[in-house]
Amino acid sequence: MTKRIAILGASGYTGAELVRLIATHPEFQIVALTGERKAGQPMASVFPFLRHLDLPDLCRIEDVDFAQFDLAFCALPHATSQAVIKDLPRDLRIVDLSADFRLRDPAAYEKWYGQPHAAPDLQSEAVYGLTEFYRDAIRNARLVAGTGCNAATGQYILRPLIEAGCIDLDRIILDLKCGVSGAGRALKENLLHAELSEGTQAYALGGTHRHLGEFDQEFSAIAGRDVRIQFTPHLLPMNRGILASAWLDGDATQIHSVLQSRYADETFVKVLPFGTTPSTHDVRGSNFVYIGVVGDRIPGRAMVVGVLDNLCKGSSGQAVQNANLMLGLPETTGLMGVPVFP
Repeated sequence: MTKRIAILGASGYTGAELVRLIATHPEFQIVALTGERKAGQPMASVFPFLRHLDLPDLCRIEDVDFAQFDLAFCALPHATSQAVIKDLPRDLRIVDLSADFRLRDPAAYEKWYGQPHAAPDLQSEAVYGLTEFYRDAIRNARLVAGTGCNAATGQYILRPLIEAGCIDLDRIILDLKCGVSGAGRALKENLLHAELSEGTQAYALGGTHRHLGEFDQEFSAIAGRDVRIQFTPHLLPMNRGILASAWLDGDATQIHSVLQSRYADETFVKVLPFGTTPSTHDVRGSNFVYIGVVGDRIPGRAMVVGVLDNLCKGSSGQAVQNANLMLGLPETTGLMGVPVFP
């Protein structure tokens, strides 16, 4: 039976990516699309690349009858999702793509996002949405909190190594480069073409990036002790993609073996032959993660490189993967598209 789907916040990048993926999903039907500032407009006028699809017009959230849906995706801005989701029917299954439910501790949320959480009871109920590590809990969840795209990339390359105890937890350096769509669709001066093109920049320096809250939460839980990594993100003048490079103290061949073993049965996470590293081009527009390991010239050190598409596997593709699990479908349904090249 076809699952009836609503997308809240469909006028943003992740909302449009959800529509793109669900358009070829054999079991999902989009019944409602919301966009507060674009209400009343057809999706074709907001995103001309979707004009060939038969889609409902954008509407306001208050005009949606949520009783008719099997699941809602919330692609709303941070701090907006919690206010909306707390008023939705308690029997509606929800995948949230914002940061509002990623951190389990209300004090941690307030620390990283600068305000108290508006729905702390739901915050404790939400299941963290890194599919390959939480799939059993996701299957039975009512509310799944999608990860940050930077946080997902870093976790795919580091979680198995922390679990295996094969790296020095006090000497993890993560350098991450992200495409501009990771900053959202809202107009911002620093994202104008003349400001961004032909250059690159580091941002959120000194341990201020909010995705560090996810790294702290997840890595410390795995290790059973506080783990605080060094993390520097960079904004690149490309539309899609994240490349994360981790400098680690540990045996490179063992690190490669641990990653190979952990992901051997995973459809979407591929570990490359030792000494080979991936490009963001390899996964563009897809739900795949590619990981490579190389040894350093200094014995006992290694670099691990991981890539994913921030809008797909880092956000909307991950959301569809989780929704498949929640609705009893194979998690790969609608997500096996080949990456776009060049």
